[in-house]
Amino acid sequence: MDHIFVASEIHKLEKVIVHRPDAGIARIGPRRAEELLFDDIVYLPDIQKEHDIFTGILRKSLGDDNVLFIHDLLLEALNADQAKQEEVIARIIDFEELPSKYIQVLAELDNEKLADALITGYLAEQDLFLFDPIPNFIFTRDIAVTINDHVVITKAYKVARFRENFLTRFIFYAHPMFEELRNSQRIINMNDVELFPPSRQGEKVSIEGGDIMVLNQDYLLTGCSERTTGYGIQSLKNVLFERGVIKNLVQVNIPSERSYMHIDTVMTMIREDHVVCYRPLVFDGLSSFVTVYRSNGEQSAYYSLKDFLLTEINPEMQFIFAGGGVSPYQEREQWTDGCNLLALKSGVAVAYDRNPKTQEALTQAGYTTISAKDFLDSSLDAEKTENTIITFPSSELSRARGGSHCMTLPILRNSGVRG
Repeated sequence: MDHIFVASEIHKLEKVIVHRPDAGIARIGPRRAEELLFDDIVYLPDIQKEHDIFTGILRKSLGDDNVLFIHDLLLEALNADQAKQEEVIARIIDFEELPSKYIQVLAELDNEKLADALITGYLAEQDLFLFDPIPNFIFTRDIAVTINDHVVITKAYKVARFRENFLTRFIFYAHPMFEELRNSQRIINMNDVELFPPSRQGEKVSIEGGDIMVLNQDYLLTGCSERTTGYGIQSLKNVLFERGVIKNLVQVNIPSERSYMHIDTVMTMIREDHVVCYRPLVFDGLSSFVTVYRSNGEQSAYYSLKDFLLTEINPEMQFIFAGGGVSPYQEREQWTDGCNLLALKSGVAVAYDRNPKTQEALTQAGYTTISAKDFLDSSLDAEKTENTIITFPSSELSRARGGSHCMTLPILRNSGVRG
């Protein structure tokens, strides 16, 4: 069985990468929150508690060994490859425009302290703030995406996320877990300017994982959004078609606004015939034109995601509306990630607990809602649970503008099918 394979959003989740909110988040002040892509300052102890509950759900469902934490992966990668360790330190020091003496300072740290410093930006040994925090690292969906048996390392749009990108590349190119992936050349690095140069008009590649969804083995859905450019999507399309990874790439144009920063903020799939979505964009088709590019060179167009999904993915698809599809609740609950759910398997998903109108819509669609506490305290077998939404506390997490889908990078889902 492959260690890296994802052929849909809803097959049974078996291995996932997450990042626990780190101490750097506590350094974000109101004046710099927007620059660092947070809409508000958060309280570190509470955001960590909420995230721990979330990962508790994942651990119970997948097993402890299959919930992988960025800090642990980074530490293991640092231990595994000294040469690449030195390279990533030099790259980060250069990017952060720091004196070269800090290359040696970091290189002399033991790897546990080095991992802490690279993530938080804080050098405890000298009580020194070397770098800005990277609070968005909790949204591991954005840093990479598994498409069938390939991994695409994405390229962030905002400078505030560039250090995340350096660390992600280091993990995938140095960690022993990904050795076979590297040896078989199944990593696509969108940051390689030799392979993905700017366009003739000077456009640079920008593509984030929240704008990429694997609908099934043949269809990849991409959002052209505030964070992902059309040129980035076309660059990805070309390499995926050349390698035969997928047969169809679907581009959805959504408004370039903070409210809809990624396609997964307006839609996620939780069952073969169910999507949870923001009605104005997905169902009514406002500002969301769809183009389907096919590997044989043909194209098709649709005026809404609804039309595309019903025509090409599942004619029985049902649309569950965030906020019940009624204003002002749909705007409120789309903002607090009512559309952003993680499927543990088909029909079982994890969601924030703060979207009551969306929960009512899910109940009307046949789902039972259970709190994280009740789920974790019960003897429920996640394997045997059906048509269930597990909700968890989100007062602090929701301030960061991303839900359970955003906070996970699936690297293995069990479909029973291999390419």
